Amino acid sequence: MAEVEKSKGTADYAPTIITPVMDDTNTNNNNASREDGSGSTAVHNTPTHPHRKLSGGEDEDVEKQDEMELSNSPPFEWDKGVWAWSTVFGAWCILFATFGMTNAYGVYQDYYVRTYLSTYTPSSIGWIGSIQIFFQFSMGFFAGKLFDAGHFYPMMVVACAFYAFCYFMLSLAKEQQYYQVFLAQGIGAGIALGFLFLPAISVISHHFKRYRAFAMGIVVSGSSCGGIVFPIMLNKLIEKHGFPTATRAVAATAAGLMALALVTMRTRVPPKPTTPAPAPAPAPTTSSDEKVPAKPAGPPMPTIKELVSDLPYMLTIAAAFVNILGIFTPIFYMQLFAITHSIPPSLAFYTITILNGGSVIGRILPNLFGDLFGPFNAIIFCTLGCAVLILAMLGAGSGQAAIILVSLLYGIFSGAYISLISPLMASLAKGVHEIGIRMGFAFTVVSFAGLAGTPIMGALLGNVDNSHHGDGEFGAGLHWNRPIGVSAAFMFLGFGLLIVARSITAGRKGTWKV
Repeated sequence: MAEVEKSKGTADYAPTIITPVMDDTNTNNNNASREDGSGSTAVHNTPTHPHRKLSGGEDEDVEKQDEMELSNSPPFEWDKGVWAWSTVFGAWCILFATFGMTNAYGVYQDYYVRTYLSTYTPSSIGWIGSIQIFFQFSMGFFAGKLFDAGHFYPMMVVACAFYAFCYFMLSLAKEQQYYQVFLAQGIGAGIALGFLFLPAISVISHHFKRYRAFAMGIVVSGSSCGGIVFPIMLNKLIEKHGFPTATRAVAATAAGLMALALVTMRTRVPPKPTTPAPAPAPAPTTSSDEKVPAKPAGPPMPTIKELVSDLPYMLTIAAAFVNILGIFTPIFYMQLFAITHSIPPSLAFYTITILNGGSVIGRILPNLFGDLFGPFNAIIFCTLGCAVLILAMLGAGSGQAAIILVSLLYGIFSGAYISLISPLMASLAKGVHEIGIRMGFAFTVVSFAGLAGTPIMGALLGNVDNSHHGDGEFGAGLHWNRPIGVSAAFMFLGFGLLIVARSITAGRKGTWKV
């Protein structure tokens, strides 16, 4: 009887593993008992193979995989809980302080072109914003690897401190000293931003499944809120107190928000091995011939070859690449566009704020539609809207109402596009264990589009004719039809690539809701 009781205790000790029922003969493989020749009861635990195939399609595979990855953790429910929503709040603060500043770069671009770096061309100044976007995305591959390896907190602490430091250094940059601005705002802040952006988005996947896109939309709306607050702060403080004081003020605001974020975010899924686990060794036995259950091996991370051979995934990356080449043109140049089209500065200074105000709506509601109808369907519609509205800028210079309307609508559609990229990439993953590396790989490729987009548009725009500065004809040498036409063409190309990727994915999953 003592041996029987020990066996029962051993069976109770075995970890709970959620597995599909394959057939009647395998239903009771785990924790099966048999009577041996000595009359004692021995417990046999058959390891569950991590790479199982289900008949219910890819969606069921992903759901079972996610459940397996959480099986050895404390009791857990998706889409609810205090820590789930506090993580959303903390990630929102990160996006407010970082990507919100990127959305306010149009203020810096306008001020640099007209005053602070007036001896340099718009194309040269555009490199400052583009190199920041490049590092924001290119560091995603390394940030994704660190995130999946379980280094979320150390990475976030270091990156937050370095980001605030770079903007305080920007406040010390001297007028007409291009390299000082480039190093602090372009390279330094860009690298820090790269190690903050992707982890803040990816950690939401640890807590949300059914409403993952909606939760990510709330998080990304933080960048829109930052894009509302920071342009107003910068324009008003630069006018009253100068560039150094204005930059220190936004840096201090960002530092406070990031400190709040660090104490409210929590990870959930334990880190996964980056290489396939070796075959399990024979389970050790106890003195009573009872086998100790072996801990199931985690699923291996996908290799680069596996990623590039995934056709819908690569087509989606290609679409994101060409779209990023064009989507930031109105965001970075709208304030300068308004001023050069005789819009009063008192209104032109608010065009970036209006645009980002619209993106608050765009980054929440379309993500809810993405949960209901599929992220592919939602992002395709938003891409088409962006392309049409960029072309609408050609006729928006005729009046104040037209510029306000285009800014507001473009904020809605561009905000929706940017916020839907992350849940779209996550939907193409085969489990939560590979979301970080898939998003990191995609953002690394897309980063080169962010690097090239703004300088290309600046070169197409031309140089400012300073001979008319001060007589009401500032910007007479700029050719707006060139960057606007090219940006719209890139968006239409991305629209076509997304349709192809969506068709293949829908065919594989057997549903239109992708």
